[in-house]
Amino acid sequence: MLRAKKTLFILGLTAACLLSACSQSEQGNKTSNTNTKKVAITAIVEHPALDAVRQGVIDELRAEGYEQGKNLQLDFQSAQGNTATAGQIAKKFAGNNPDVIVTIGTPSAQSMVAATRKIPIVFAAVTDPVAAKLVTSWEPSKTNVTGVSDELPLQPQIDLMKQVVPNLKTVGYVYSPGEINSTVVLGQLQSLLAKDGITVAAAPAQRTTDVPMATKSLQGKADLIYTSLDNNVVSAYESMYKVAKDMKMPLVASDTGSVKRGAAVALGVNYHELGTATGKIVGRILKGEQAGNIAPQRMTADQLDLMVSKSHAAEQGITFSEQLLKQAKLVD
Repeated sequence: MLRAKKTLFILGLTAACLLSACSQSEQGNKTSNTNTKKVAITAIVEHPALDAVRQGVIDELRAEGYEQGKNLQLDFQSAQGNTATAGQIAKKFAGNNPDVIVTIGTPSAQSMVAATRKIPIVFAAVTDPVAAKLVTSWEPSKTNVTGVSDELPLQPQIDLMKQVVPNLKTVGYVYSPGEINSTVVLGQLQSLLAKDGITVAAAPAQRTTDVPMATKSLQGKADLIYTSLDNNVVSAYESMYKVAKDMKMPLVASDTGSVKRGAAVALGVNYHELGTATGKIVGRILKGEQAGNIAPQRMTADQLDLMVSKSHAAEQGITFSEQLLKQAKLVD
């Protein structure tokens, strides 16, 4: 009986020690992870411009001392162009409660803002965050939302179009009616071009697969096609380029990455730099600032890059002036 009691005492002591060790181990893990920051990133779709934004955020966080695997935990999810999926991702991220959520593209930002009013949200590549109802103005929101817009001053874009086609009469515009960014740009284009007696031929494309047909519908109706950062259009740029080449229709883009993919010329934001600017805001929040105290930012005219492709221009039936070529940052 005494031996049995002794055995039970030893087993009980062993179990207590094990529980104590486990508790200490868990506490140790918690202690070691207290400095780890969690940043969730979501994009409405993956294409070169939005991918460059994401990489810019990551690069800037690394420059500020936040490195994945050391003191930074990153979770990236793409909605693959599906707004319903964007909503599911938003709910998941809200439940995970990261330190900051970065949303790339308007639909993802809208879904995330609808999902949480507590977790700091930093949007990127959103043309008009006020029209998208992410914030009420360009002043600090006093909510959980801030970010960096890719809104471009359109007059320099129009000046470029006139250089590409000196006797410009009609600008073709392929866009997604369901994307607020694209409809805002359409309205601005129509207003500004009307002052010069230039009209806009709008060609809606609800889905990525509709882009080639929408492009083809502009044959004989436009002198060039201007593309904004419409996610459907940018995702399908190669297919648009093939149609434009067959029609001898110049492509003028606001996304500099589109030059490599078929545009003849682009004047636009460097999206890696936009990501860097976004990363700076994320860093400020990780260091203690409130998102609602940081005013949303816009890229300025002096941050725009001019890029041209002489080979794509030739395929699309135009040549560039020496003056334009001298201004360009990259010429192939």
